[in-house]
Amino acid sequence: MIDELDRKIIRVLNQNARKSFREVAKEVGTSVTAVINQVKKLEDSKVIKGYIPVIDAEYFGFKLIAIIALRISKGKLLETQEKISEDPHVMAVYDITGEWDSLVIGYFKDRDDLNRFIKNLLSLRYIDRTITHLVLNVVKEERRILV
Repeated sequence: MIDELDRKIIRVLNQNARKSFREVAKEVGTSVTAVINQVKKLEDSKVIKGYIPVIDAEYFGFKLIAIIALRISKGKLLETQEKISEDPHVMAVYDITGEWDSLVIGYFKDRDDLNRFIKNLLSLRYIDRTITHLVLNVVKEERRILV
């Protein structure tokens, strides 16, 4: 069950996960001990899975974002998705409904980098077909869950 204190703490950490427990406690109106205990509980139960910096991919040379739909042979969906998810280009792999079986979101340095990735995908045994969409502009890209 979602506790209102959990919600408040997550909202503050979503703004800046580097805030001290003292700063978080002050913002949510509770004691430092209560915040420490709640955060520990959320971490232990895997509600909070980690803390990462949100970076600018272009700064590190990733200039292309691709959304790739996959058709995967029946019976080999999960093992194929797990194999694809190991590639460092891949930011997300989704098991979806509809005409396609899976969506992959990946970041690439250039067209050659994307081309190599697609060729590698198509060489996987159970990939039947792909369709690739290039992202022209990012209007919104939110990695946090806003509670």
